[in-house]
Amino acid sequence: MENIAPALLDWFYTNRRILPFREDPTPYHVWLSEIMLQQTRVEAVKPYFQRFIEELPDVEALAECPEEKLLKLWEGLGYYNRVRNMQLAAQTVMQEYLGVLPASYEALLSLKGIGSYTAGAIASIAYNIPVPAVDGNVLRVITRITENDGDILKQSVKHKIEEQLKEIMPEESPGDFNQALMELGAVVCVPN
Repeated sequence: MENIAPALLDWFYTNRRILPFREDPTPYHVWLSEIMLQQTRVEAVKPYFQRFIEELPDVEALAECPEEKLLKLWEGLGYYNRVRNMQLAAQTVMQEYLGVLPASYEALLSLKGIGSYTAGAIASIAYNIPVPAVDGNVLRVITRITENDGDILKQSVKHKIEEQLKEIMPEESPGDFNQALMELGAVVCVPN
C-alpha cells in the first residue's frame, strides 16, 4: 500500500477525465458534483451540473432558491431528498459559516446530507485536507490491491480502509490522491 501513491498520481495526471467540476474545484462545486454523482453516471451529471451552477452559482443562491425552481433544476436526477438536504445544509452554511462551506472535515460532516465520503471529498479536493474519501469505487480498488476479501458493505471494512488510506495519503496532494482512486475505480478497476 505504501508504494501506490506516486504511481497512482502519475497515472491520474496522465489519464484523468476532464470534468467541469474538476476544473474549478471550489468547495461548492465539489459538494454539488458529489451529491449529483450519487447513484448517477458522470456523463449524465455534466449537463445538470452546468445548468445548476448557472442558475445557482453559490451557496447563498442555493439557500434562497424557491423549492419549485430547485426541484425543476434537479428534475431527471431523482432522489430529490439529496437536493432538499443540500438546501438545508446551504441555509446552515449561510447562518453559521457566513456562506462559506467550512474548511473542516468534522464541520462538513455535521451538515445535513453530508456523510463521511462527501465530507472527505470536499475537505481533500477543495481544501487540501488529508482525509480519505471512500466510496464504492475506492473500496473496490483497495480491497483488490490488498487482496482483502472482507464485505465492503460493512462499516468495519470501510473504516479499516479509511485508516489504511490515512497512513499513505500524500500530504501535498490529498485531493488528487482521492480523485485518482475514484477515477481508477470508475474507468479501470470496474465491478466486473
